Amino acid sequence: MASLQARVNRQIRVRSVRLITEDGEQLGVRTIEDALALAQEKGLDLVEVAPNADPPVCRIMDYGKYKYEQQKKQQSARKKQAQVQIKEIKFRPKTDEHDYQTKLRHIRRFLEEGDRCKATIFFRGREIVHKDRGETVLARVAQDTADIAKVEQEARAEGRTLFIMLAPIPKKPEEKGGSAPQAPAAEPEQ
Repeated sequence: MASLQARVNRQIRVRSVRLITEDGEQLGVRTIEDALALAQEKGLDLVEVAPNADPPVCRIMDYGKYKYEQQKKQQSARKKQAQVQIKEIKFRPKTDEHDYQTKLRHIRRFLEEGDRCKATIFFRGREIVHKDRGETVLARVAQDTADIAKVEQEARAEGRTLFIMLAPIPKKPEEKGGSAPQAPAAEPEQ
């Protein structure tokens, strides 16, 4: 954001500046009045790009267009940032096999998309007495996802819940691309 707060035209309060045209051509050290006159003549703005230099460096440019391009660059940089989310899947100590497999598929999908996953066991009523059942389910989840995830936080109890955190194992560069020569070699064997 600092680049968007540059001093423009009459806000520049120095006697002389090093001047650069909109094409990048250096015109050397000029007085501020001369630089402002050149900028007005071309219908553009005089923008201070390096205020700490001696003398300060100013550029003749369309300041509105410059601000717009800077905002677009910042937006695209924010878009490209990886947003890792924590997805939560809730189990019960008595979760049946089919439900377990469905929830496991969801966990695997989240991990493959690069998100962290929290597997939670929620105990109701007297189920809290059988924490060992919950620990068994969580150990099974950790074992079933061991090929694509590592346990980031071991089983921990908070009130009536027991949970573990799973993080995806970072893929090696050759795995990301999915090398083509390996796929055809596997097909003839079937």
